[in-house]
Amino acid sequence: MPQAQIQPASTGATPPKVESDDPQLALVLQSLDDDQAQDIVTIDLAGKSSIAEFMVIASGRSTRQVAAMAQKLGERLKHGGFGNSRVEGLPAADWVLVDAGGVVVHLFRPEVRSFYNLERMWGFDGPSGAA
Repeated sequence: MPQAQIQPASTGATPPKVESDDPQLALVLQSLDDDQAQDIVTIDLAGKSSIAEFMVIASGRSTRQVAAMAQKLGERLKHGGFGNSRVEGLPAADWVLVDAGGVVVHLFRPEVRSFYNLERMWGFDGPSGAA
């Protein structure tokens, strides 16, 4: 199965490069990294669910940042040739879901993320799967 990781850049001036065998996942991770998402986690859903290949969970510092990340991600996916993504939760922006087909992205404010704890629900075991 494709694995994704954010590789640290060799110098502090260059943002990390995202590497993944899956181009849609790579675009999602790079978009979140570009928008300064925090605590990005990638969960491989193969064999666990038929809803998508990957689930990505990330946090934003505020509702404003969460909403902006979701909107930019939708635009980048469309311009990247992955079609229109379904975005839900923008009005409140405490928890925004971006359904891109093969990748489902959950963007949270930190307090809301810790309350729902999706990582534990989906069997994420710790930092080894973090992107």
